[in-house]
Amino acid sequence: MARLIVIIPLVLLLAWKVLGWWAKARSARAAQLPGEAQSRVAAERAALERKLSTEHGLVPREDLVVVTTPEVPGLDAALAAATAGDWHPAADLLAAAAGDHALRTRLVGPLGENAAEDDAWLEAWRAERPDDADAAVVTVEALVQLAWNIRSSRRASEVSQEQFQAFHRVLGEAEEAAKDAERLAADDDPLPFYVQQPVAMGLGWENARYVALWSELTARDPLHFAGHQRALQYWCAKWHGSHELMHAFADAAVAGAPAGSLLTVVKLQAWDEQFRGAEDRNTAYRSPEVLASVEAAEADLAAAEADPATAGALAPRILSLHGWLARFHTRAGRGAEAIRHFRALGPHVTGPWTSYDDPVHVFQLDRVIAAARFGGDGS
Repeated sequence: MARLIVIIPLVLLLAWKVLGWWAKARSARAAQLPGEAQSRVAAERAALERKLSTEHGLVPREDLVVVTTPEVPGLDAALAAATAGDWHPAADLLAAAAGDHALRTRLVGPLGENAAEDDAWLEAWRAERPDDADAAVVTVEALVQLAWNIRSSRRASEVSQEQFQAFHRVLGEAEEAAKDAERLAADDDPLPFYVQQPVAMGLGWENARYVALWSELTARDPLHFAGHQRALQYWCAKWHGSHELMHAFADAAVAGAPAGSLLTVVKLQAWDEQFRGAEDRNTAYRSPEVLASVEAAEADLAAAEADPATAGALAPRILSLHGWLARFHTRAGRGAEAIRHFRALGPHVTGPWTSYDDPVHVFQLDRVIAAARFGGDGS
């Protein structure tokens, strides 16, 4: 009986992987499966997915929602107005958020993205208010987003020389525009420095210059959440650092943050970055060092959720940390712990799954793996 308890989850897991492969296959051979076989595969897959709801209380796949950015009241209306050529709602929204660094950070990204597509409204804003600090910082963000749109998210080997030339040229324009943003900004505003982080990454700033930029940002907001995540990318091996520098940055961030800040996610992201492409990632996720980081993140999350004064404002970050912990527990074979975090996520598909081409599929796969290991991990 004990052997069956171990074997059955493994069989279910193997079945899910096979079914997932079939669902994703694009080959003619897969397309030519007999109708009866296709029906059987679909039925078995549906049974596995129902099991997640009936036995573990998880939201059905059809109700899952991918969450890429937190909802901000008034933002959709401001974006619609901007698309129609009216910059005033965007200006009012940023002005009303003065002093709230986290909210302003969540606003400047979508506004910059919109202007990267069509900047007529932003040009009109700058023409009417040439000394508007918010318009200046949105200009930098728009140039950054335009540059990365030109480069694309492809590997460097897949990006043409013409794309790279245009990418660097537009980032150079963003670098110049940032001088204006710094000059116009309030002394305590970290945004002009935050929006320069991708400039530093794309133009290959030397480490010392990046540290100076980081010092300016953290002098204004030591716990700037999005800034820490961008900095982690700069320090990773694929950009301008190494595993050692990346982990040194993450360790310093966690050590300097109070309980409930949720910055422990940066350390989890560092481990995830290091393990990409590793042959045996699951073993790596079970190492004492990684499990210690997971326990620190659990304590950080508990502190954030226990404080009603901040839990509401931190809700998007709380969801995100639940997601990262669900992934780490799943990879470490801790099914029960993973399921607990999947329940907390409800219908929300957050990071780390949002980085995949098909977030819902990979999210569902991780849930099935966690369910297969539920009760067999000793947790």
